[in-house]
Amino acid sequence: MTRAILLRSGLPLWGAAALAALWLSASGALAHLAAGPWPSFPFDPALMTTDQIIAVYGLLPRAVIAILAGAALGLSGALMQALLRNPIADPSTLGVSAGAQLAIVAATLFFPAALDGGRGLVAFGGAGVAAGIVFLLGWRRSFEPVTMVVAGLLVGILAGSLSAALTLAQGEYLMSLVAWNGGSLSQQDWSATRQLAVQLGLGAALAALLVRPLTILGLDDANARSLGVRLALIRLAVAVLAVWLAAAVAAAVGLISFVGLAAPALVRLSGVRRTGPLLLYSPLAGGLLLWLTDGMVQWVAGSVGEMFPAGSVTALVGGPLLLWMLPRLRLTRPAGTGATSSATPLRHPRTALLLIAAGLPLLAAVFLAVARMPDGWLVLGGPELRALLPLRWPRLLAAAAAGGLLALAGAILQRLTANPLASPEVMGISGGAGVGLAATLTLLPAAGPLALFGGAGACVALVLVVIAAFAARRNLPPDRLLLAGIAISSLSAAVLNALLAVGDQRSWQILAWLSGSAVAVGPLAAVLLAGLALAALVTGLVCTRWLAILPLGQGVSQSLGLPLRGSRLVLIVLAAVATAAASLLVGPLSFVGLMAPHMAREAGFIRAGHHLAASFLIGTLLILVGDFGAHTATFPYELPLGLFASMIGAPYLIWLIGRKPAA
Repeated sequence: MTRAILLRSGLPLWGAAALAALWLSASGALAHLAAGPWPSFPFDPALMTTDQIIAVYGLLPRAVIAILAGAALGLSGALMQALLRNPIADPSTLGVSAGAQLAIVAATLFFPAALDGGRGLVAFGGAGVAAGIVFLLGWRRSFEPVTMVVAGLLVGILAGSLSAALTLAQGEYLMSLVAWNGGSLSQQDWSATRQLAVQLGLGAALAALLVRPLTILGLDDANARSLGVRLALIRLAVAVLAVWLAAAVAAAVGLISFVGLAAPALVRLSGVRRTGPLLLYSPLAGGLLLWLTDGMVQWVAGSVGEMFPAGSVTALVGGPLLLWMLPRLRLTRPAGTGATSSATPLRHPRTALLLIAAGLPLLAAVFLAVARMPDGWLVLGGPELRALLPLRWPRLLAAAAAGGLLALAGAILQRLTANPLASPEVMGISGGAGVGLAATLTLLPAAGPLALFGGAGACVALVLVVIAAFAARRNLPPDRLLLAGIAISSLSAAVLNALLAVGDQRSWQILAWLSGSAVAVGPLAAVLLAGLALAALVTGLVCTRWLAILPLGQGVSQSLGLPLRGSRLVLIVLAAVATAAASLLVGPLSFVGLMAPHMAREAGFIRAGHHLAASFLIGTLLILVGDFGAHTATFPYELPLGLFASMIGAPYLIWLIGRKPAA
């Protein structure tokens, strides 16, 4: 029955796609063989022309490895989706590919000998660590789909930030690492193709053995146990196999985004529902999708002269697909997942807030006066302090304001979505700002600060419109907004990787912005950002009644006369504007918006108004400390502020894993 449905509804489209992919690949090969015959088998490079060598050892293995890599990712995504009962799980949305990326980058820079024959093991180790963190975070909330994807994005941000830091520190490896990060399918021989073919064949055989247990896992756990399925062992086996397949692709060709999401989704759209046929057809769909995408990339390269990474272009398919799927997904929220806390409420929260607010200027003054010199620590006196102050205070004020804005946005999102992993990073605003900056540098290479700000602001405005459109949907649960942001973030990352692969001075400028820094912020911009931060805080405090009622559910909100649609839209726009302002001037400051609301809640600031104010102040405090550490921890070298914030966020994620779930 399933095959009949597939043949009737999907086969003509799949056949047309296959013919298009074949035509694109054949056109590239024939262009190099137009002047001579096809070389005879077995191929001997000594008897071949240059064009024949390019066709046989470059273009042909490229087409084959595109099919193999797409098939492996399609199978990996199908396994993850069946395991987690989550139709939006895949190696890119769960942070698995980012973990492999970080391991490969670190090994390339510090342990290159480990990559000789062990590249797959290195990638598997990094992917396994990332998957372990995501699965542990998801286990705390019953593997709830939105939480799994949000956790995957946060782990991906951490791994990507560390990879960017390592790449910037070793400039001689910049372009090779950027090209690999974008998913380059270029080949020089058949060695990687043969290795990936063996890995895919072994993975497919193991997946065939897991079809029956996975089918039973589709039932509830009690029924699965009654049928003799060892749940923990089967889940571990499926997870290891899915991660191993994704790591094999990362080791062979780099990062390929969204194929693992798109292939099973397209198969389901063709009418397939059962686990066995889904595992069979998803690799076929994934291989065809990546083969067709790479053919289009080569065709565009032949027309415009620029070769963009095929792995980045696949996100241009997967991102819109995820956005289209959001209103149609049937995702369940486990009971008891609200953003509650077991902390004891403070008896005098206002007094505590006043003490924190009073301490911030004192702490800023200390950080301005204390400096690290070659001879040790030094407290600057009058002349030295007066000379340093005009250079330091705009940077410090802008960073502190950005920290407060991101923390405020994080507190709003966590309370609105009842998801403790919600943070500004998942809204896609920072990614939109990065795309605008990169596009401006591409179109206007000599662009000044005003033009760069305008280009980034235009893309941020476009992202705001998309997010507001989703927020205005009456029947769309607020936590789906996080998924919309993730789709936008993935699209943005794909565009940035494609622009980075061009390989000129723009790559350094884009990477520097992605690392996050307030060095270039002037006095006027710093004062404006601080004023905007205070205005956003006041606006948030005015909306505290909405934030106290909305997490109670749609029924309670409507019974109390709350304008559900309008209040949700206002809060989402407020969080988005706060994130946009911080990102435009300072760049991404990862994890601040995640950590500060948690710290405020655990400190006893439970009521909505107290929680917002405390989150804002703690976010400011975190960035003040982070800015001081960024320019003193590695003296005489200075770490970018955003990367330092990400390094602070890593232990915090580990703490989130180890703590008991909120009651």
